[in-house]
Amino acid sequence: MPNAAHRRILHDLLAVPTAPFAEHLVIEHVERFCSRRKGLELTRDKAGNVLIHIRKGGRKVARPVCVTAHLDHPGFVCDEMVKHRRVVGATRVRAFWRGGVPVEYFKDAAVRFWVDGRWVRGTVRSTKPLKQQKPPRVDTAVINVPCEVPSGSIGMWDLPESKVQNNRIYARACDDLSGAAAILCCLDTLARSRAACDAYVLFTRAEEVGFAGAIAACRHKTVPQKCLVVAVETSTELPTARIGDGPIMRIGDKASAFNPAASAYCNRVAHALTLKDKRFRYQRKLMDGGTCEASAFCQFGYEATGVCMALGNYHNVDRKRKRLAPEYVHLDDFDNLVKWFVALARAPQPYDGRDRDLMTRLKNIERSYKKLLSSSVGQPR
Repeated sequence: MPNAAHRRILHDLLAVPTAPFAEHLVIEHVERFCSRRKGLELTRDKAGNVLIHIRKGGRKVARPVCVTAHLDHPGFVCDEMVKHRRVVGATRVRAFWRGGVPVEYFKDAAVRFWVDGRWVRGTVRSTKPLKQQKPPRVDTAVINVPCEVPSGSIGMWDLPESKVQNNRIYARACDDLSGAAAILCCLDTLARSRAACDAYVLFTRAEEVGFAGAIAACRHKTVPQKCLVVAVETSTELPTARIGDGPIMRIGDKASAFNPAASAYCNRVAHALTLKDKRFRYQRKLMDGGTCEASAFCQFGYEATGVCMALGNYHNVDRKRKRLAPEYVHLDDFDNLVKWFVALARAPQPYDGRDRDLMTRLKNIERSYKKLLSSSVGQPR
């Protein structure tokens, strides 16, 4: 049966407004979450990223796992109110747009701004593109609104609150709040359990503009260098990586292949889960529909890999119907992702930076054919 507490954690987080460089409401939500649970040590680095450490049962792991997700989603941030010379009483706001959505989806699009605990709805009037960007991307938008919107207010597409349909959850921002929610569910499980664990969690900012928060975390050495970093994402569904077929061991993205030993370790932990839990299943794929923070961590010297859930309507773009729409993920994928994170945090097998299974197979092959290789070099037998 679904975990009712975890469903509540998921729905609650998906309801929080967020945008790049305007993640403060999500961070406040995470801080309240941690304050209600024992054993969660929360700190913030100079860039505002959130690091959480949990250690229970006196267990100290030499190479702990750090699971990381980002807290932003493509969205607007109000800059200022603008005057309209021709229409008396008209109210408009100029807002920065940050994130990857094609320009054609902005025309007359419905928007909502979070103002003093309520939504203020508006309509996109016009957009201004970023200079020297190909394909063109929106920099700012002028939006008709019914009242004043304070500077710094978060704006998102005017899409419904999260709902479940056919075992899928639809929301304004599954990317990456559903991944962050899976991590919170993992922390909830660990905090309630007596089982020993030693793990870190990193929540980053401003991923949608190109991993700004993750890069800062690497520069500030926010995550201990000893950690195996596992970046969780939602990645657009591919023909070979379907929604509902399980969370995905992401061995690489559009930019790079991730650390092989780290990927092999996460894969080994997942395979062990399949032997114990008949409901657990996962996939192992190259998800090259986009780039994720694991690429950044690898470049800065961390042993890093990625896991993800296949995502529908990536960045709220329904390309089949050519309209904006809620994103969605499968709840079975979400539940199994939580199980995977819990297993990684409890470190069922030591990680030493090597692919032990592959090395065992290689040694067996070497042992099997060693005599043949050395007895008659180049001669058929």
